[in-house]
Amino acid sequence: MISQLLEFATNHWILAGLWALVALLLVLSFAQTMMSGSRSLSAAELTVLMNRNEAQVVDLRALADFNKGHIVGSINIPLTKLEDHLKDLEKFRDKPVIMVCPNGLQSGGAVIKLRRAGFTDVHKLQNGIQGWVAENLPLRKG
Repeated sequence: MISQLLEFATNHWILAGLWALVALLLVLSFAQTMMSGSRSLSAAELTVLMNRNEAQVVDLRALADFNKGHIVGSINIPLTKLEDHLKDLEKFRDKPVIMVCPNGLQSGGAVIKLRRAGFTDVHKLQNGIQGWVAENLPLRKG
């Protein structure tokens, strides 16, 4: 089997190189999130934090996607504009902040940005809004 993998890699070196690059980026992304001290919260854990600790949910999706359906009480700050809106998040510095993206993959980088900006209680929603919807939890439109 190893000889077949080596043969494939030598015959299709571009595909093998791209696969290796994607694997490396995925490992680095997970490592960054783990080192940041944040947790991936389940939908149930997010709900508890919102109800007991007045957590603020930040939806990182584009405004059009946010308007199609978002977690009640969440605010929309697209990931590409997060650094420009750090001042808007200052009022939540003493509360838990949960980052939500489409599928849970992009929010790890947002968690790191907020941690670097001095936020200490920042987490991400496991599986993003897709996970929320998969658990048949409510969304608010508009």
